[in-house]
Amino acid sequence: MDSSMEELTGDGEVQYSHHGVIIRDLNQNRDDDSYCSGTLYLKKYSYGMFIEWIQTEEKPLSVEPQEGWAMVTTIKEQPRSAADGAEGAASMAKIRPIKIDITDLKSYKIKNNSHELTLTLKDGSRPSPLLFQNDNADKFISALREYIFFDRSDREPNLYCAKSMQKLTKSFADLNLPAIDDGGSSKWGILAPYEKTMTIFSKVANVVLHQSNILNPEETVEEVIKQYFQMDNIPPAVTAPDEEYEVITSGPVFTLPPRPEVKRGPPLTTEEWARHLDENGRIINLPDLKEKIFRGGLSLTLRYDVWKVLLDYMPCDKTSEEWQAVRKQKLEEYARMKLQWSSMSAGQESRFSQFHKKKSIIEKDVNRTDRTIPYFEGNDNPNLKILYNILMTYVMYNFDLGYVQGMSDLLSPILYLMEKEEDAFWCFVGFMNKVSKNFAKDQIGMSQQLSNLNLLIRIVDPEMADYLEKKEADNLFFCFRWLLILFKREFSYQDIMTLWEVLWTDLPGPNFHLFICLAILESERDTLLSNEYGFNEILKHINDLSLHIHLEDTLTKAEAIYLQLSSAENLPDRVRVILGKAPLNPESDSDSDEDFAPATSGQNSEPSAVHVPSTSSTMLNPSEQMFEDSLSFQF
Repeated sequence: MDSSMEELTGDGEVQYSHHGVIIRDLNQNRDDDSYCSGTLYLKKYSYGMFIEWIQTEEKPLSVEPQEGWAMVTTIKEQPRSAADGAEGAASMAKIRPIKIDITDLKSYKIKNNSHELTLTLKDGSRPSPLLFQNDNADKFISALREYIFFDRSDREPNLYCAKSMQKLTKSFADLNLPAIDDGGSSKWGILAPYEKTMTIFSKVANVVLHQSNILNPEETVEEVIKQYFQMDNIPPAVTAPDEEYEVITSGPVFTLPPRPEVKRGPPLTTEEWARHLDENGRIINLPDLKEKIFRGGLSLTLRYDVWKVLLDYMPCDKTSEEWQAVRKQKLEEYARMKLQWSSMSAGQESRFSQFHKKKSIIEKDVNRTDRTIPYFEGNDNPNLKILYNILMTYVMYNFDLGYVQGMSDLLSPILYLMEKEEDAFWCFVGFMNKVSKNFAKDQIGMSQQLSNLNLLIRIVDPEMADYLEKKEADNLFFCFRWLLILFKREFSYQDIMTLWEVLWTDLPGPNFHLFICLAILESERDTLLSNEYGFNEILKHINDLSLHIHLEDTLTKAEAIYLQLSSAENLPDRVRVILGKAPLNPESDSDSDEDFAPATSGQNSEPSAVHVPSTSSTMLNPSEQMFEDSLSFQF
């Protein structure tokens, strides 16, 4: 490690450097974890001070399974087979360097014995976490603190927030320090070096040239959102004056019990699967089978068969011989539907406007679905043709729904696993039967889910609910993509397969995906609140969580929240229904908001006003364009 103050690289003066700093290579989107090693710098330019990371090793690195990140010595070069050839070498192209103006730094978080450093920017974005293989991040943080001050967060001990110049000036003023004679260049002499440095660090527009994937600095996120989502054209929710929220000032107080400890289990094994088949191949003890899948997912070798059961393609009550007869009938049905659209003449298509519209959308989406995955990459990829065939056939299968942007995201992992076109189609049909409400044009299904999630946040974490309401982010639009395609873009292929098969068990309740949302938001709550993020920054921050969410931790926390809430007393009927429980008053509308005033565990709080968002307050634009915008929205 070299901390020389004189070393020069490029056109910037290196103030500090640290070799062997590793980040995860997200561009590869590999089945296994892939990492790249580089050098981390603090570099001074004529226009400011910057944090930079530059890759120094083109070959990928892999991390052996260990307890957290502390065992950094386990990072090693990932072997490549000779079969990879030139195509494999091309996929190992260098990834884009990181360059961050330190005046854009909002906070940093230290984890795993100071070996992992996560930076968060003022706009809510978060670059890939930095893993320090040689030594830890302490010396880098010390060097960084020479140029910017940080305060430890009161909410999270490992989170440090940058102090603004305004707050810093007030802090020094409150100290009533005597002025130092420096020729009158500074109000407080002790501040002169810092003020001078802050002047040098002033932001300039040409920095964006090094970060072409971020917004133009002259545009605010809010302006982009309005333009991109055409928010000015979204019809307002149909609500009476002053009825967007029901203000509840009294009612029974319920106390959340302590959150239980939850442990995940191993994936279902081949031997366990065999014990759930009788001598003729029928599925037996399905509840126990689903419980094991919920607890640990499936081993890779079992997914091809068990997914057919979870997605209602393979009937549980059929023998192996009967199942083959069912499959033959399904293959024939698929062939008939495929022939209906594939044999349509150009003239017929020209007189069938809705069909032509769906076909155009599918063609566009197929060409941009998971193209960084080796299974779908490259020109003239035959797997893209199969993806196209299945989606076109689904239009013929479900005339009412047809095709909507986002469906290709749900199909691609299924096709990747099944490979066979007909089997992938019928598994996709089973998946769509579970989530079709997400794609309804009236958006009632999505609106209800966001409303239910808002209610759960209000009960589980009233402080965060108040914060989101204060920041006008309680519409939870930043969760829209999560719910629409069930976290498909938030996890790697292997992780999303595990998550989906867990959700397909419908355990512990029908809305467990909402508790996945709660778990992710709870993991980020201290960052959001400590940095005082507004709606724009929250949206940006949530978007940047993609591929940075730890699945097992999220599943564990989500189940713990579910169990904690399930054991609470005096829950409103609407919450009981969300949990999958029967309402206490079946004759009432289970979707209505009942009086309640949540109190945290161990507190004897007085009933207080609780704002429960009505369903209509989260209504979204019903146009299909909303789907595409929510999926492709990138900063």
